[in-house]
Amino acid sequence: MRNRERILAAAREAFVEHGAEVAIDEVARRAGVGNATVYRHFPDRAALVHHVVLYVMGRVMGEVESALDAEPDAFAALRRFVHAAADERIGALCPILSAGFDGEHPELLDALDQLGGAVEGLVARARAEGGLRPDVESGDLMLALTQLSRPLPGGACPDADRFVHRHLQLFLDGLQAPARSELPGAAVTLGALRGASVERRP
Repeated sequence: MRNRERILAAAREAFVEHGAEVAIDEVARRAGVGNATVYRHFPDRAALVHHVVLYVMGRVMGEVESALDAEPDAFAALRRFVHAAADERIGALCPILSAGFDGEHPELLDALDQLGGAVEGLVARARAEGGLRPDVESGDLMLALTQLSRPLPGGACPDADRFVHRHLQLFLDGLQAPARSELPGAAVTLGALRGASVERRP
């Protein structure tokens, strides 16, 4: 693995566990490089954070396509995507996007549009085929996925990763049609999630 990708992967893991303010020394240590190598690729923390977000989103986007290619029906592809996205540490986006990150950067907006379109297409296919209950939206899926794949803060539960796929499977079982209960509130769209994120920013 080249140094740049090693740094991005290491930063992704560190952000999941400790938030976007984790020391650059820790990112360098995890990547097996020196601080100078980190700064050669990413001149400051903001640049590193920005590229980690794009890195994670790009890899998750690839998992949508891989799942559709590998599975015979859309809900099976949805299930495969959720587990694969958790392995890509999509939970890394939570501490980053809540830490004053520039959510209006053109590269980010383009990546959000591409990923959102891919996920919405997958959800729509699963619903049209009858595998997905009709009262959930893409935002419900992504919100639960990011929350369930994010370890508890502060390292209070260091072995939480062992349970991620178990809990994701419980969640996926609840998404299947026919629904066994009526959900409270309204379905969450990706647009609503993005709007809520903007409203929370200072």
